[in-house]
Amino acid sequence: MSSLSQFIDFSQESLKWSALTIAFNPIFWNIVARAEYHKHHLTRIFRNAYYGCYFLAAIIFTLGIFRDHVYNQALEDQPYYAPVHQPRLAYLLFGVGSVLVLSSMYALGVTGTYLGDYFGILMDAPVTGFPFNVTGSPMYWGSTLNFLAAALYKGRVAGLLLTAEVFILYWFALKWEDPFTSEIYAKRERERAKLQGGGKSA
Repeated sequence: MSSLSQFIDFSQESLKWSALTIAFNPIFWNIVARAEYHKHHLTRIFRNAYYGCYFLAAIIFTLGIFRDHVYNQALEDQPYYAPVHQPRLAYLLFGVGSVLVLSSMYALGVTGTYLGDYFGILMDAPVTGFPFNVTGSPMYWGSTLNFLAAALYKGRVAGLLLTAEVFILYWFALKWEDPFTSEIYAKRERERAKLQGGGKSA
């Protein structure tokens, strides 16, 4: 039976850096966003919640580009495995993934995409149209599909392993983010109801 080392070169530094950047990004933005919600560091620094959110958005976007670059370099450094090379499927997955990511960003805008909720920049109502009528987390799953597409396009088993890491980390991130975000909006509704109740009693 063939050993895994024949398909994945674990000695490559680029593989380790790719795994590290994939893990770092969601951990980073969750820690910073939670700190912002509780302490408002960026809002105070920029004297405006929107400017603080735009700054964080720029950092997250830049980190994403760097992560993708490191990932692609890691794939280049890995051995090619013909059965994994599936360019037609890769094109399909990349198309679907890109549509999910871009349409999600369009629907949410900058602050909706980049954790504006944690800055107190809340949306008037949940977005229920496309792509959120397909999946509740189109950004995450679209990005995961793009990672998988790159692995299949280049025929690298290591890419499948790294894509699994992306999937697992995003899954855990959602388990951490969704309840917290829901509570942010639930708190707003409680405050609105309290104000309306106070107005009626007056």
